[in-house]
Amino acid sequence: MAKNDKSKTEDIIATDPSSKIDAIKQLIFGENIQEYNHEFEAVKQDILSKKKELENLIDDVKAELLQNIDNLSTDINIRITELENTLDDKAEALDDKKLDRRLFGDLLIKLGEKISN
Repeated sequence: MAKNDKSKTEDIIATDPSSKIDAIKQLIFGENIQEYNHEFEAVKQDILSKKKELENLIDDVKAELLQNIDNLSTDINIRITELENTLDDKAEALDDKKLDRRLFGDLLIKLGEKISN
C-alpha cells in the first residue's frame, strides 16, 4: 500500500507543479494535514479577533486621550484668562497707588497758596 501511494505521489509530482506542493505536504504530514489546517485556521481566526480587539482598544484610548487633551486645553485657557484678569487688577491697583508727580506738585502749590492766604 505504501508503495502504491508513493508511485501515485511521484506521478502527481511529474505532471502538475501545484500538485507537487500538495504531494510533498501529503508525504510530510500524511493524514494529519486536515487537522493541522484546521488548527492553523483557528489560530488565524484568533489572531484576527485579537487584532480587532486591540484596534478597538486603541480607538477607545485615542478618543479618551483626545477628550483629556481638550479638557486640559480648556482648563489651561480658563486659568490663563484668570491670571490675565488678576494681572490687570494688580496693574490698576498700582496705577491707583502710584504718585503722579505733576498732580502732587500742583496740589502742593495750591496748599502753599492756601496757607499763605
